[in-house]
Amino acid sequence: MSTYFEIQTDNIDKRSIEQVVELLRNGSVIIIPTDTVYAYACDIYSPQAIDKISKLKQTKIEKANFSFLMPGIDMISHFTKPFSRPVFKLLKRALPGPYTIILNAGSEVPQIFRSKKKSIGIRIPDHAVVQAILDRLGNPLMVTSLKNEDEIVEYMSDPSEIFEVYESKVDGIINCGYGGNVPSTIIDCSSDEPILLREGAGSTDVLQ
Repeated sequence: MSTYFEIQTDNIDKRSIEQVVELLRNGSVIIIPTDTVYAYACDIYSPQAIDKISKLKQTKIEKANFSFLMPGIDMISHFTKPFSRPVFKLLKRALPGPYTIILNAGSEVPQIFRSKKKSIGIRIPDHAVVQAILDRLGNPLMVTSLKNEDEIVEYMSDPSEIFEVYESKVDGIINCGYGGNVPSTIIDCSSDEPILLREGAGSTDVLQ
């Protein structure tokens, strides 16, 4: 049975944040809101939680396109190889916001994924509750979007529906109201020129 949290973005309950962080540190998988769609999340240093998300997504960890959710730009370089000044400027324009930026992975990333992973998606969501969790946790979360089995609506946005479907499958669910149903814009910055891989909630103006 999942622990259910109702947290207001404009009046964040610190006690609930502490409980969420404690669950994450103990290897739990939690469904969280972001500034785009709801997502599975776990501590990047919890192998058992990463494996659980892989099973929920029915994918192998070495092939999974999971992203790191970070509290700020200053943490990115700890998990990536050095990147150029133009890429840094793009990061400053895009983040925090509804973007996933693909960067070359640093030495720690393959250890976390237990694979020869060469790149990693980075997200800094513009969402007060998620930022509060990240600030308290002190390290990134691993996330992947919560897909809907419905062929018409790709992403689940109703927290009560999410709870109904996932209460026995995850350890916690955070309700911050209805989520979006448009995913992040994905920009690949792993080579010399940024490449738009998916146009989503974030404007492509950041590429100009």
